[in-house]
Formats: sequence, C-alpha cells, structure tokens
Amino acid sequence: MSQSSAPDPIAVLGECVADAFTTRGGDAPLGLEVFPGGGPANTAVALGRLGTPTRFVGRLSSDIFGRLFREHLAASDVDLSGCVDAAESSTLAVADLDEEGRADFSFHARGTADWQWTTDELVAAVKPPLSCLHTGSLALVRPPGAEAVEELLTLVRPYATVSLDPNVRPLLVDPAVYREALPRWCAAADILRLSDDDLEHLVPGADPERAVDVFHAAGTRLVVITLGAEGVLASLDGEVRRADAPRTDVVDTVGAGDSFMAGFLHALHGDGALGGRLSALDAEQVGSALEFGVRVASAVVAVRGANPPWAADLKEPESESGRERGPEPERESEPEPETGEHGEADPVPGSDD
Repeated sequence: MSQSSAPDPIAVLGECVADAFTTRGGDAPLGLEVFPGGGPANTAVALGRLGTPTRFVGRLSSDIFGRLFREHLAASDVDLSGCVDAAESSTLAVADLDEEGRADFSFHARGTADWQWTTDELVAAVKPPLSCLHTGSLALVRPPGAEAVEELLTLVRPYATVSLDPNVRPLLVDPAVYREALPRWCAAADILRLSDDDLEHLVPGADPERAVDVFHAAGTRLVVITLGAEGVLASLDGEVRRADAPRTDVVDTVGAGDSFMAGFLHALHGDGALGGRLSALDAEQVGSALEFGVRVASAVVAVRGANPPWAADLKEPESESGRERGPEPERESEPEPETGEHGEADPVPGSDD
C-alpha cells in the first residue's frame, strides 16, 4: 500500500466492446441497440461499483462508442486516468438474436483502438501506486499490441500482484495461440482464472483439480476455475477450496464471469492480500473470496446484460438501496423468461462472459 491513507487501486487492462443487438418491427428498417461491453471493461465496472478503487487501462476511441464507454465507466466510479485517447475506431460486436433470444455474434475488430498498445503507453498508464494489475481476453493475444501487454506483466511485478483471465475466444483467435503463450503467462501471473470452456481449449480433457497442478508448476500460485452450474474451485499452492453455484432465475449470463472475477478480487483487496506475491494469503481467505465472487455473479445473471450490482445492492433489497443499478437493457427480440424457467443458474459461465 502507498504511503497515503487511501488503498492502492486495482488496474484493469483490456478492451471495450460495443455490444449491438439488432431490432426490427414490421416494415421498419433494421436498427441497433448498443450497450457498453468487453470483458475487462465489465470487470472494471463491477469493481468500481463494489467500492474498490479501480483504474481502467484502455485505448478509447473518440467515436460515439468511445464516448459511451467513457460515460459508462465514469458513472461506475472507475478512474479513467490510465486511458489513451485513440485515433482508431471502437471494436463492435453485432448480435443476431434468434426466436429464443440466443445471440450469434459477428465481430468488427480489425485495426480497432483496443489492440494498438505501445510499451510507452502502457508503462505510463500503470505507474504505481497499484495493488494489482488484472488483464486478459483479446488484449493478450491480438497484435500488434499483445506483445507489449505481455511484457507489461513482468514490468509491474515489483510493485503489484498480476492477475490473468485469458477468456479464450476460439472464433477470433486460434486456441493454439493461447496454448503457446500460457507457460509464459503462468510464469508472470500470481492469479489465473479460467472457465471450464477455457480449460478444455487449453488442456483438452483435463480434470480441473488435476489441471491446477500444471499451472502451479508453471509458476502461478492461485488458480481459479469456474465450473458453471457446478460452482467454482480455487487452488492456492495445491490447497483446494470450492464454492457452490446458488439457484437463481437467470435472465442472461452476459458479463457473469467478468463480474465473478471482480467480486473475487474485491474480496482479496479488502483483506489486504494484493500488492505482491500473495504471501499473506491463506486458503480460508480464498474460500471467502470465492463465495463473494459467486454472489456478485448471481446478481448479474438475474438482470439483463452486463449490469453488475453496487455494493449496497448486495446488502439490502434493491427497492431500499440508496443507489440505483441503472437501467437494464431492453432487447425487444429477446423473450422474457418466466420465474423458475431456467432452474439453477450458471453464475460463472464458460462462454458467455
């Protein structure tokens, strides 16, 4: 922690994505409803709303979507001083919803702002004080900036915990790219979070409790694997803790995995466990952090879109909360689920976070 009384922030590095949903009624022309998204941005928003001092490190365009991202992050108490004003356009993902509300995304990401990082930009954005650098998703693997992002992991280790969430996207990047880089990432990371889908892409057929040993051997002390409806497990140097997935009426699972990780890091930050190589962390703290992360993710799947809760929402009923969560996206083509229709929630899903 820095010499000031305020706790050192968590920096979240990665992309913002404009999630666009098509709308059409009768003879009306095709329309788009656009919401701010992107895995790292979702994590930063969730951390900010929970009350963790959070700095987002992103390259934000000056286009209309870039302005949307800035407004969304700032309104969620996220510090934007680590952001670069980028000349390139924003990344866009367009969803085509079927009659059951399932989305097929097409990505428009070539040459966009999120991937153009330089070493100078990154070093300036993550200067101390800092308790943790959390990054992952496409920023780790998309050129030309991916190499500079990977180098940054080693540069920040003297003063910050390093947390990674690869969030494998096989339709955009060959999983072989992730598998080749994974040993290097594990050597730099203190915390590695994978979904069960990620694990299948990276270590096909591996049992989660055995797979953690592979990542420990490569250098990562704390490995977290989210298992959908089966909950989540974490291994700290081989000592395993689990948390169950609560039963929740699911609206959608967008942003659930990102929000789980925000809740997990928020708990570790509150325990004073971040800022180094996790030397003060014990398995009981890990178990408590898992429980809180699952709680945050469960709140996200109960509303539309990546709309994580404020801290007050987790302490009291929403109708009595002192702070509104903000409007939930209205998607005209997505059917409204009936209570209990979906059964047990998948609060930390493998593919839709």
